[in-house]
Amino acid sequence: MAVSVETPARVRVPRASGPAPRVIRRRTHPMWFLFPAYAVLVVFFVLPTLFNFVYAFTDWSGFKSAINPVGFDNFTALVSDGTLFRSLRITLIYAVLVAVFQNAFGFGLAVLLERDTVVNRIARTFFLVPVLMSALAVGYIFQAMLKPTGWLADTTWTLLVVSLIHAWKWMGLSMLIYLAGLKTVPEDVMEAARIDGASRWRTFWTIRAPLLAPAVTFTVATALLGSMNGFDIVQATTGGGPARTTEILNIFIYRTFGQGLFAQATTMSLVLFLLVALLAFPVIYLLRKREEIL
Repeated sequence: MAVSVETPARVRVPRASGPAPRVIRRRTHPMWFLFPAYAVLVVFFVLPTLFNFVYAFTDWSGFKSAINPVGFDNFTALVSDGTLFRSLRITLIYAVLVAVFQNAFGFGLAVLLERDTVVNRIARTFFLVPVLMSALAVGYIFQAMLKPTGWLADTTWTLLVVSLIHAWKWMGLSMLIYLAGLKTVPEDVMEAARIDGASRWRTFWTIRAPLLAPAVTFTVATALLGSMNGFDIVQATTGGGPARTTEILNIFIYRTFGQGLFAQATTMSLVLFLLVALLAFPVIYLLRKREEIL
């Protein structure tokens, strides 16, 4: 027996009079928001870097209007008088000292202030204040405190003192990064170590410290490479003295440029750029390898 199924009749809705509604299409243009940042980056970093590669091979100076190519004469002059190598040596020593002190102070503070007590939170805030201060202000404060006692007049210890000042200014940032690393250590791993009978000291150095490898990579790399580009603290405290014992490369560039020797200063800034670039890759590579081993 066949069963007939009736299909419902279509209901026709009358169209409203007037023009059809306009479809609004929302389009986003995220690249337009990046344009100001890219413009600043190109104008203040990319173009000056490219011009470094051009003017370093010229005789550009403040004593004449013409600019002529001179090849590698600027590099030869810097190498022949030994000034470049002296400034490079001081810069490398300064960078290593800052990296060691900054990470040692930051790590010690992170371990000391790890517990979330009221006193520790207040202490963390105080140690972060120098990070927010101007580096020139920090340098001038220490220059006023240490110069009368002779700490900044001794050619033997001045570089060490200035590197300690630089490390003091930024140790709060290292403390914050190490604190974040300590807080991310899994609690179940710590509990398993305590159940196995590991002491607090052994648990820290065999479990917690190796898990801080990413934090160590970041803080060591930023401290080392950042201090190689240092200028303001050294300029405010010693100005490169006494007897040029703290004349890092940026201080030397600043003095040379102030003398109107623009091509020589550009050559030295190019050398510093290449030095930082050549040092950054092996340092980061070795630290990454250390992370994989740990």
